[in-house]
Amino acid sequence: MNLQNEIAACRLCAARFAVTATAHAPRPVVWFDGPPRILIAGQAPGMRVHLAGKPFCDRSGDRLREWLGLDSGAFYDRSRVAIVPMAFCFPGYDAQGADLPPPQICGATWHSRVMTALGDVPLTLLVGGHAHRWHLGSRRSVTATVTDWRDLAPRVYPLPHPSWRNTAWLRKNPWFEAELLPDLRLQVKEALR
Repeated sequence: MNLQNEIAACRLCAARFAVTATAHAPRPVVWFDGPPRILIAGQAPGMRVHLAGKPFCDRSGDRLREWLGLDSGAFYDRSRVAIVPMAFCFPGYDAQGADLPPPQICGATWHSRVMTALGDVPLTLLVGGHAHRWHLGSRRSVTATVTDWRDLAPRVYPLPHPSWRNTAWLRKNPWFEAELLPDLRLQVKEALR
């Protein structure tokens, strides 16, 4: 069984998900195939992604594709773009309807194996604090990590999560769209060339 199939068959969190407010079953969303040109390291699928089985098929994905300057065809080309979240399944909602964090067991079980399988990726995008922490070992805030993006570019770009919940963050940090995104788009084009 190859790694993608192993992950797709994973049911480590079945009991954990059964007791969430959504009481859902695991449905790992696996989106990589071969050595990619770009790695998008995210957090965890949301409910829409869980239902569709396709990463970033929601408003967050629309925003992320806009940030990268990619259309859906290029973004979803598994041979060139790998999308590897810290948890492959939707973690569920708590009693107040807030997203639960990615279960650490998922990253601990799969992430190192996936990174080894992907090899040396020319461009890595770290989307959200959970990805920042795992890939950078950073315990800094998302704002502090993203503010220092030049320290990691041109091979790694830390990004905030593209969720609508971060619209206020984007307004408070206009340098992100004015400085980081143009640089990132150039690197995306170069990586896919």
